Order: sequence, then structure tokens, then C-alpha cells
Amino acid sequence: MKFQVLLYYHYTPIDDPEAFAETHLKYCKTLGVLGRIIISKEGINGTLSGTIEQTETYMKDLKAISGFEAISFKIDEDDQHVFHRISVKVKNEIVNLGLDNDINPHELTGTYLEPIDYFEKLQDPNVVIVDARNDYEYDLGHFRNAIKPDIKHFREIPSWFKKHKQLFEGKTVLTYCTGGVRCEKWSGFLKREGIEDVYQLKGGIVTYGKDPKVQGQLWEGACYVFDSRIHVPVNRIDPVIVGKDHFTGEPCERYINCANPTCNKQILCSEENEVKFRGSCCEACRRHPLNRYEIRTSSRIYD
Repeated sequence: MKFQVLLYYHYTPIDDPEAFAETHLKYCKTLGVLGRIIISKEGINGTLSGTIEQTETYMKDLKAISGFEAISFKIDEDDQHVFHRISVKVKNEIVNLGLDNDINPHELTGTYLEPIDYFEKLQDPNVVIVDARNDYEYDLGHFRNAIKPDIKHFREIPSWFKKHKQLFEGKTVLTYCTGGVRCEKWSGFLKREGIEDVYQLKGGIVTYGKDPKVQGQLWEGACYVFDSRIHVPVNRIDPVIVGKDHFTGEPCERYINCANPTCNKQILCSEENEVKFRGSCCEACRRHPLNRYEIRTSSRIYD
């Protein structure tokens, strides 16, 4: 059986997010799709998986709702579900930037560039390329020469910018993220902060990797995704691995969470090193009494 993975967002007013979310959750359960969906007064942001029939029905039905006619979907094929359950939650924003004075992308946002135009601008030595994602996403893959904001959460990027504003002043700035939703507000924020020449990659990294003309060129590594796949390929021409094993520094694209539940840090780690270091990012985590790896392996001894 063939499955599809959908990635999508849409900024459109939702008067009663709680009621919308309740109805949408019931609909998704009836349809049988699985995934994570965020609803807010400003719109929807989601990623889900289902059979081809289920996902095609979902896209058709969502577009039939007033205000959602123009929503677009990024579609991947797979041979199974990439989620284990369906979650529909209400939040203040569909992606949390957390500004006191919020950005409305319909009023202020960076100029959209199609993949081929973005590819051409990437080759301009005078542009500044900045990743809008978290540090662990960047470590797995990024555009060549892109700046890495040292952030754990998207809401940290405004304060990071204010400490590094000199890197952007008077420059042409290219922003990018996984599917485009983070750059809607991030690029608008940059413009409000006085950076005039700001662009965003339309459809994000996943669209760039699928573009038949570009085929992901100038991307290095893989693209982190928030489902069981963990990452997807982008560069179809000359792929390289940029991720480095947490312990050895060797090329690696395998993420695990530290076995200490109070840490849970994501680290790149080979299967061999996961065993060697007991699934832990450091010695203190290995010795933690709730270490999941130690509990799991010790329980097998007595099975």
C-alpha cells in the first residue's frame, strides 16, 4: 500500500480556533490520517500521513473550506505512516515566534523566490544566507555558506538577530526553512528591523529539493523533518553528508535522543556508538538512575 506525507500551512483568519480544532480532529480520526496539526486565529500548520486516497481526500476537503482555497501542499511518497497518532492542538501562533508586536505575513513579509531564482541568488557572493531553523536541524544539513543561528527554538531568533544585526545591515538577505512557514514571519521581522532587501524560499527546502531544474543543488547534507523519517534527501546532483557523530566527528545522519530523560538532547550518533556510550550524550547522563538505555538493556537480561 502506498502512502503520502503532507506538509502544509496557510495564514487565514479562524474566528473560533477551539471549535475548528475540535471539528478537525474528529474529521481526521474518521478519515484515518495521522500527524500533527496546529490551529490558531491566524491559520493552520500541519504535517500528516495517510494512504493516497486518504490524503487526496484531505487536501480536497480542506481546500473546500472558505478561506483555505489557496492552501498548497508539499507531498512526499512513502510505504507506511510516518506518525503514530493524530494530534490537533490550538496555539497562539501556527509557528511560535513570540513577539510582543506580532508580524502579519499578509502585511509584511520577504519577497518570495521560486527555487530556480533562489538558486541563482545563492551564487551571488554578496548575499547573506541565514537559516531560520534550530541548531540541530542546521547540523544535519543546510545551504552552502548559510549562517547558523545558535538557537534551540524559533522564538529565540529575534534576540539572536539583535546581537548579530551588523551581519545583515545593507545586505541582500536570503532566508529559508523546511516548508516556508517560519520564514513568513522571520523575513517580515527582518524588514521591520530595517533590513530592506529580504527574500524567502517559496515552499521551503522540501520544495527546493523536488524542483526539476534545481534538484537541490548547493544544499549540503539532509533535511530534518518532524516525523519518524527524521530526515529526507534534498540534493539530487552531488549529495554530501555534513552531520558529524557526537563522539567521533565522523560523517553521520542518524539522530537519537540522549537516554537520560531529564536531558533528552538530540545527538548524531552511529549504532555502534549508541551501544558503546549507552545511548547517552555524556558520562553524567549515562550514570543517571533513569537512563532509558540502561533500563531497557537490563530488563532484557531478565526476560
